[in-house]
Parts: sequence; C-alpha cells; structure tokens
Amino acid sequence: MEARINYTKLPPEPVKAMFALGHYLAGCGLEHPLLELVKVRASQINGCACCIDMHTQDARAAGESEQRLYALSAWRETPFFTDRERAALAWAEAVTLVNQGVSEAVFEEARRHFTEKELVDLTWAVVAINGWNRLNVAFRAVPGAYKPHLRAQLEAQLTGTPSRN
Repeated sequence: MEARINYTKLPPEPVKAMFALGHYLAGCGLEHPLLELVKVRASQINGCACCIDMHTQDARAAGESEQRLYALSAWRETPFFTDRERAALAWAEAVTLVNQGVSEAVFEEARRHFTEKELVDLTWAVVAINGWNRLNVAFRAVPGAYKPHLRAQLEAQLTGTPSRN
C-alpha cells in the first residue's frame, strides 16, 4: 500500500489547527483512557487502519488492556466497560454516524455521566478523530510506522514547531 498524498504538508496550517485541538483535548479533564477508547471506536467505524494502529498503541502504552481493545468493536456485549465508558462509546458512535441521528436516549444517557462541558469536549474529541480518519482514509495513510514514544517528535515534524521532549 502506498499513500496517495502527504496531506500534512499541503498546507501545514490545518494540521497545526488539528494538533491544537488535540492539545486542548489532552488537557480538558476527560480521562485519557476514555479518549483513546473513543478514538479507536470511531476509527473502527470509519475503517481507518492508520488511526486504529496509532490509538491502540497509545492506549496500550497508557495501560489499556488488550482484552478491552479486542472487545471494543462489540462493547455492548461485554462486561469490560464502565457505564461512563459505555455512554461515551454510544455517543461517539452516534456522532460518528451522524447521518443516522443522535437519539434522545443516547443523549440522555450521556448527560447522566457527563457534565455539559465534558459532553461538549467529548464531542470535540469525536469530531477531531473523525477528521483525522477522513484525511487518512482519503489519502491512504499507511499504518505501521507509528510508535507512541515518538509522538512528540512526529507532531513537531508535522507542525514545524520544536519538540516538547
């Protein structure tokens, strides 16, 4: 498989904006493991192998169990996820599949587990991963090269900013 276009450099400003949104979300107060589960689940729905590869590695590096990652595509049928995680996954699926609508039941369940700010931040996280998924699928980003310990270097390279490490 070969990438079609290296969209990260043509032009770099939108990529910088996407990374800025990611930086906001990393510090917004939502749990990192929850955000990684949402990123993986949306990427599964969108068929984005590059993002599945990246975010399963990030989740594992942060201590996520392989059992939960393997079961994520069938999360409703497992006992492995908390009620809060289930509400986030249902919300992520509904927002990712927005053409099917976001039901009142999904919204009400999400509101039971998230404050208004948290739900807005969770929605921004879903918006962001869906954006990355669409870019990577459209331009056939090739999975396999990503390593979690090189994330800061990758961001610096893509945005033209100094690495934080």
